[in-house]
Amino acid sequence: MKAIVVAGGDAVPEDAAQLFGADLLIAADSGAQWLDGFGVTPNLLVGDIDSIAPALLAKLEERGVVIERHATDKDASDAELAVERAISAGADEVVVIGALGGERLDHEVANLLLLADESWPSTIRQMSIVRGATRVLVAHGGDRIELRGEAGDRVTLLPLAGDAEVVRTQGLRYALNGEALRFGRSRGLSNIVERVPASISLERGTLLVIEISAGGEGR
Repeated sequence: MKAIVVAGGDAVPEDAAQLFGADLLIAADSGAQWLDGFGVTPNLLVGDIDSIAPALLAKLEERGVVIERHATDKDASDAELAVERAISAGADEVVVIGALGGERLDHEVANLLLLADESWPSTIRQMSIVRGATRVLVAHGGDRIELRGEAGDRVTLLPLAGDAEVVRTQGLRYALNGEALRFGRSRGLSNIVERVPASISLERGTLLVIEISAGGEGR
């Protein structure tokens, strides 16, 4: 089951394409505002409900949208709560939009790190963040990920929580053949897809994988 979570960051109009084919659509608080601009009603509204316009909240209530309210003083962001709700509903693929951009860098970084949480159940086939031409996901030790891009797309690999070791790539201009990417260093920045299918794998560590479409449209 594919779930789309719409957070309250700076989603762009192109992100509306992500909504098609979703089995479950969850708005994290003010993410409902962005959906409403496209005339789309979520299945669920999750969060402390402190950022959504009262008129829209009333409209969603009238439409029978399930609203799950949380206390303002809580230990998780609205986006995290929405992702957890998607997983508890049985989603095995989660795409988060509205997770990047805006004025809250702290939320943006927290949303990226959310992808790297190793406590997510093994039933999750894929969790990603999408904004326009950019797609972000995480690879853990033992993973092999086939990239979705085309020739000319940019790919950045950034280690998280320590070095990423025995990293191998296929189809990228600057090949890695079992080397390590050091935490805090920029060696993995701005690689280029030269042939498809392109892929990356690693034996140990965690990599933030950022794909940027050269065509300017997210995939």
